[in-house]
Amino acid sequence: MSEFKKLVFSGVQPTGNLHLGNYLGAIRRFVALQEGNDCIYCVVDMHALTAQLVHEDMPSQTRSIAAAFIAAGIDPEKHIVFNQSAVPQHAELAWIFNCVARIGWMNRMTQFKDKAGKDREQASLGLYAYPSLMAADILVYRATHVPVGEDQKQHLELARDIAMKFNLDYAEHIGRTDYGIDITVGNEPVHAYFPMVEPLIGGPAPRVMSLRDGTKKMSKSDPSDLSRINLMDDEDAISKKIRKAKTDPDGLPSEVDGLQGRPEADNLVAIYAALADKSKADVLAEFGGQQFSVFKPALVDLAIQVLAPITGEMRRLMDDTSHIDAILRQGGERARARAEVTMRQVRDVIGFLY
Repeated sequence: MSEFKKLVFSGVQPTGNLHLGNYLGAIRRFVALQEGNDCIYCVVDMHALTAQLVHEDMPSQTRSIAAAFIAAGIDPEKHIVFNQSAVPQHAELAWIFNCVARIGWMNRMTQFKDKAGKDREQASLGLYAYPSLMAADILVYRATHVPVGEDQKQHLELARDIAMKFNLDYAEHIGRTDYGIDITVGNEPVHAYFPMVEPLIGGPAPRVMSLRDGTKKMSKSDPSDLSRINLMDDEDAISKKIRKAKTDPDGLPSEVDGLQGRPEADNLVAIYAALADKSKADVLAEFGGQQFSVFKPALVDLAIQVLAPITGEMRRLMDDTSHIDAILRQGGERARARAEVTMRQVRDVIGFLY
């Protein structure tokens, strides 16, 4: 190879119900990226252990994520859909990356600080080290691009640091094989085994906020179910949640600048824009000057129009778990075959006998 083949990888953790933020910020983008790209989409069930060790409903949660992928339009025959634990090479490469990564790098990870809270001594080693596993998830396929939200950019930068350190530490070993590819990082030429993975960030609503507090991200873990629209919500639930969504007493502005300092209004306009594939300016050109009593019913209709077909297909798929299991099993076989090619070469570069 004269260059790394473009490959898109991403994963979703099977913890809690998928919601509108997951769909607009991730899954819908996964569907769009299928056009013209080789894509691998993973249910990262091993990562789920960092949030909660014992999961009574892990099989159901895993199937639910896969069902959402398929219902949203991901083609599991043209691309790969699988669950992470079915490919042990992820864990094997993660251990190697644990040895490549530096403690100082991990100490800078803000998500660990946020999730561990004040009592970090009681946090699991897995929560601390999971950025290494995330890097392995990506690089075991030598993926070149990852669709991420702003909150994951730091982890992607760590994956680049790990890849670069491996490339430099094993430069002589890589040079003795035909596995490496000549790239330029900054102004420096590098004969690399792993690519410098690039983030794919964008979309009209990359960060969907809570319906109850526009300053907080929509979350599976929020104790209030009214804070989010779950992908499995029926039409009545969607209508109720949008109509009860927090707003302010003013009407909608005619210009985007008028949304500043109004997080709840900004969030609802952003959601409408994303669902309609429009800009916020387009939405305000249509609804500017009107009250939320007019805007919210329009948002209800649009949300139901977009989400109802996905919800219906998810329910149909969850009623036939043998079909989902077959998709995951076949995807796992295809993913393992690709991952093993990488691991054979990595073992060779390192000097492991096998």
